[in-house]
Amino acid sequence: MDEPSGPVARECVEGYLFADPPLELLVFRRPPSRNRIWVPISGKVEAGDRDLEAALRRELREETGLEGPRSLMPLDWQVKFTADNGEVWRLHAYAVEVDRDFRPRLSPEHEEWAWVAPEEARRRLHYADNRVAVERLVARRSRERAPNV
Repeated sequence: MDEPSGPVARECVEGYLFADPPLELLVFRRPPSRNRIWVPISGKVEAGDRDLEAALRRELREETGLEGPRSLMPLDWQVKFTADNGEVWRLHAYAVEVDRDFRPRLSPEHEEWAWVAPEEARRRLHYADNRVAVERLVARRSRERAPNV
């Protein structure tokens, strides 16, 4: 995956909603007008957002109705990409822990959602960087569950 070079014109966030144990992720499908691809929650950082986490919390409310995740954890994963307008944007990935019984209220940005195992999330997610972020989430959760030696 080649990352574009040049200055970053826009910061973006994406959230990988999950519940554990067992580890499952909540993935979202775009409507036909947006190619019906599976994605995490994502969006641009707006002028009123005080930081990346505030932007993510806003996007979570707007796209799913989620008011209070159990936790937000940076996945220490950023990726630059070329937006449709030709600018270079940078995406910051977060793991978002939610209760397993969370049922999103979909915005017009999505037409469907599904709780899936990590392997299925990697299979469904359209973009390679989304699959890498899932791998980072799985590795982080494995480390957190491992006994201290």
